[in-house]
Amino acid sequence: MPQLIFGLAYLLIVTRFIWPLQLPLSIKLVMAALALVALQFHRWSKLSSGSVFSPEFPRPVVALFNWAFGTIVLLALLQLALDVGLLAAAVIQGGIVGAPDGVRYGLASLAAVAAAIGVQQAMRIPSLKDIEIGIRGLPRQFDGYTVLQLTDLHISRLFPASWARAVVERSNKLGVDLIAITGDLIDGTVDARRADIEPLRDLKATDGVYVISGNHEYIFGYDRWMARFFDLGLLSLENRRIVLDRDGGRLVFAGITDRASRHRGTPARDLAAVLEGIPEGAPVILLDHQPSDARHAAKLGVALQLSGHTHGGLIVGIDRLAAPANAGYVSGRYDVEGMTLYVNNGTALWPGFALRLGRPSELTRITLRPVDATPVTKS
Repeated sequence: MPQLIFGLAYLLIVTRFIWPLQLPLSIKLVMAALALVALQFHRWSKLSSGSVFSPEFPRPVVALFNWAFGTIVLLALLQLALDVGLLAAAVIQGGIVGAPDGVRYGLASLAAVAAAIGVQQAMRIPSLKDIEIGIRGLPRQFDGYTVLQLTDLHISRLFPASWARAVVERSNKLGVDLIAITGDLIDGTVDARRADIEPLRDLKATDGVYVISGNHEYIFGYDRWMARFFDLGLLSLENRRIVLDRDGGRLVFAGITDRASRHRGTPARDLAAVLEGIPEGAPVILLDHQPSDARHAAKLGVALQLSGHTHGGLIVGIDRLAAPANAGYVSGRYDVEGMTLYVNNGTALWPGFALRLGRPSELTRITLRPVDATPVTKS
């Protein structure tokens, strides 16, 4: 399906953008060839590493590919919008309406600038996002308890050790009670990412740093990666729970494996089993990489689910394309049958389409309050 979509985008660019330009044929052929090279970014990634999910080129090359790829995709969308406008004008005026070359050059410039901004926004060290979430039945001992959610770090050639180290330093300065990493920490094999992921060893929180898998851990060797996370001091919440006790007040953190486990022959997700026998009245905070099963969690009495996976939909305006695959949950806070679901935009994102426009990455510090407190969101 992606190849079909990219093929249609290329056809649109060649026939509706390049061909009408008043330029020599040789230049048009070069433009068409460059566009084809840009749109084959994932093919080049697969040649570099054996996987489209792990481009193993130097970081500037990965960034350049993302810019070129993003420019072509955005230009195709702009050209499509232009054609719709020209068609409407033709219907109104009763004749063929064309667009001068200047309009097309303007669209190309807009696409190139927007893609550059989008790549820069994707690669930056995320800023802090502070939110408060009311929890029904939260013991007073946990009023003000802070959780830092990191998710979708996608540590890779685009997000290497230097980037990871900066994220760790910024995270540790917050002094939170617990850090929850909700999957997709890496893109690449253990051997390829060994040095890049090392800075995560230094993450610190009062009650520990906990991790669950995302779908990308299954792509690159689930067992080896979970063992590596353990070596780094990241505590697994895969199909298990912990009970925190403060002067008799109890709070449960639980986690489950990713939906990808259903098809990988690894430990299957079973939230009901994880929650069986929890202390009566203790609210549950669930870590689940994908938000799709939020209604099931709500029915089992979970108070708060923390998810990622969607990257916030990447671009305002086309972010709703991610909604159908994620039960309608793409970015931010949702009320799901009385349970709060928070879908994090991601600390980073997949280096195969590193573009953000209006859906910024985030370090999300969550402060827990009793349910009667008024939730406040700060950016």
